[in-house]
Amino acid sequence: MAHFLRLLGLVPAILLIASLPQSQPLRTPTFYRDVLPILQQHCQSCHRPGEIGPMPLVTYPQTRSWAAQIRDTVRSRSMPPWFADPCCGRFAGDPSLTAEEIAILSAWADAHAPAGDPHDAPAPPQWTQGWNIPQPDAIMTMPKAVSIPAHGDVEYTYEIVPTDFTEGKWVQMSEIRPSSRAHVHHGVVYVRPPDSDWLRAAPLNQPFTASSLHDEHLRHQAHETTSDLLLVYAPGSSPDRWPDGMAKFVPAHSDLVFQMHYTTNGHATTDRTSIGLVFAKQPPTQRVITLQLANDHDTIPIPPNADNYRVEVHGTLPNDCVLLSFFPHMHLRGKRFEYNLVHSDKTGLNGTVETLLRVNYDFYWQLSYRLAEPRALKAGTELQAIAWYDNSRHNRHNPDPDSAVTWGDQTYNEMMVGFFDVAVPAGMSKADFFVRTGK
Repeated sequence: MAHFLRLLGLVPAILLIASLPQSQPLRTPTFYRDVLPILQQHCQSCHRPGEIGPMPLVTYPQTRSWAAQIRDTVRSRSMPPWFADPCCGRFAGDPSLTAEEIAILSAWADAHAPAGDPHDAPAPPQWTQGWNIPQPDAIMTMPKAVSIPAHGDVEYTYEIVPTDFTEGKWVQMSEIRPSSRAHVHHGVVYVRPPDSDWLRAAPLNQPFTASSLHDEHLRHQAHETTSDLLLVYAPGSSPDRWPDGMAKFVPAHSDLVFQMHYTTNGHATTDRTSIGLVFAKQPPTQRVITLQLANDHDTIPIPPNADNYRVEVHGTLPNDCVLLSFFPHMHLRGKRFEYNLVHSDKTGLNGTVETLLRVNYDFYWQLSYRLAEPRALKAGTELQAIAWYDNSRHNRHNPDPDSAVTWGDQTYNEMMVGFFDVAVPAGMSKADFFVRTGK
């Protein structure tokens, strides 16, 4: 019978199984050899002393007691935080773990987190103390601390800080660092050049709010500006790091205007936010400016219990530029955010929509998404931003699903801002960019 089966090209199952090579048992991962390299690459930028992560994951004793939680959060892909839908676009700096890395962390936790041989440990990363960028060339700090109460709403707080730069500075990297992160809803640092009249009569080097200003025109200016943004900070956001040849520009004798939005959490404190600046070693060929697509007050309120309320904004580029990155911003009802290119008929694509980024939004991790390959765009290109909101009971962050949500500054209100960064010729200011040439 066996001879007959071989003539037919068949082999008895027992013989086939015996002929297969015996698989080698998987070796048990250890902390120093297998786990620590993953933590260094994907986790320690946040999970080290002084950073936003709630616990450091630098040493074996620090990490061992969190092994089970690490396993569960990486399996669910809630850590490291990354919310770009893989459907659309490729982005630099994606911290997501591979399936193999998730398997290693899971197996290590299941094996009761063995340490292994310390000699297997890779060299530690060279972190800059107190910063996630190289040691700054200049550090600008709000001169006076802002008092934050234990309860209630806090109006947007401003502090204007002269740079005393005697020459223009090209800023290649920057990082905003609040002294009380737990109270910061967002922080924006604007560049006020010397020829700008924005908030010119407001006090320098001391905190103020719109309501504390006695001039109606100044109060209005506190809520509106055309000044360029140096950097935006929100929970979980990253520093700016522009490639060689690109930088933001701070003209000589400019002021930096800190706009801080604080939220209360039952504990009174103070905050003095700083921004660190790393200057470009050579003058760049391209200037980075920050633009935005934002809703007006008419598109919100959001009805009670609406679980997929949609807001849409369009805009066209006034000049050629290179699209670099995105930073979507909403509040607690934020559900999803999308940036699109709307192709005109003359491109040959017959008005089709191309999604550049789709984000499953998380208010507590507001990340920047930098294109892996910057995208050259022509003047007249139409960009679209769409936001969806969940004002239902399914949203675990929703403070009141039975009420309509109005537009406003506070966290329990809503807004919709689609920030995005573009590169333009080095000699072009933000004001110049908005002069349409009729191309």
